[in-house]
Amino acid sequence: MTEFFVVRGQVEKGDQRGRELGFPTANIALRDQDGQVGDGVWAGWAERADGTRIAAAVSVGRRPTYYGADGYRLVEAHLLDFSGDLYSEELTVWLGHHLREQETYPSSEALIVALDKDIANAAKWAADNPADDLPDPGDAGNGVVRRVGA
Repeated sequence: MTEFFVVRGQVEKGDQRGRELGFPTANIALRDQDGQVGDGVWAGWAERADGTRIAAAVSVGRRPTYYGADGYRLVEAHLLDFSGDLYSEELTVWLGHHLREQETYPSSEALIVALDKDIANAAKWAADNPADDLPDPGDAGNGVVRRVGA
């Protein structure tokens, strides 16, 4: 069994930058601001309150392109092939494969190029790692990152 990091939390309204860039995200505030899991971009899965699981490209970190080192750490999950409103919904997010470290980009355009690549890589990973094989997420508190699996 593959090892995952899992975080659960209520989707909070952010600054809408992901939506403006064409990559809307479900934001979950992390209680762990020091980093049980390091900052970076991950391929993973998100589970909605109704049990639906959707592949996701997930950023964990402080959004350095816009906030430098001073941003609040959060999980930003871009659910692939999904459109809809997730505000106030509780999501469980599995981080399955680390794609890259967080980077600071010189422009929004450069960030968009990187996000397109992240989404393609996350989709490929999800196709090879079906949601049916996800480990039980356990019972962590909201905004707490836990390691699960073997």
